Amino acid sequence: QLVESGGDLVQAGGSLRLSCAASGSIFSINVMRWYRQAPGNQRELVAVITLGGTTNYAESVKGRFTISRDNAKNTLYLQMISLNPEDTAVYYCNGRYFSNREVWGQGTLVTVSS
Repeated sequence: QLVESGGDLVQAGGSLRLSCAASGSIFSINVMRWYRQAPGNQRELVAVITLGGTTNYAESVKGRFTISRDNAKNTLYLQMISLNPEDTAVYYCNGRYFSNREVWGQGTLVTVSS
């Protein structure tokens, strides 16, 4: 089970850090991702991190968002800076186990005002 937190209302140019806490060890979760879904839009992939720490980002967030994971704390993070109104969305964390089972969080809302 994954539980996101950290979503909030922030002004354009501001920063937020999202957290995704797992109920168990994430050492068995090979790949963890952040997705987002804005109203009326499809869910889109924002960032990916593997157990080994390899990361990848959507072009729209490169240089502004940083994904990280603390395996000892069983937590995934998304540090977001220079936020703009286009970043407004519900952010979801996702984990894919080595067994290929996938789990999702319930989402946390980020609203960026202009």
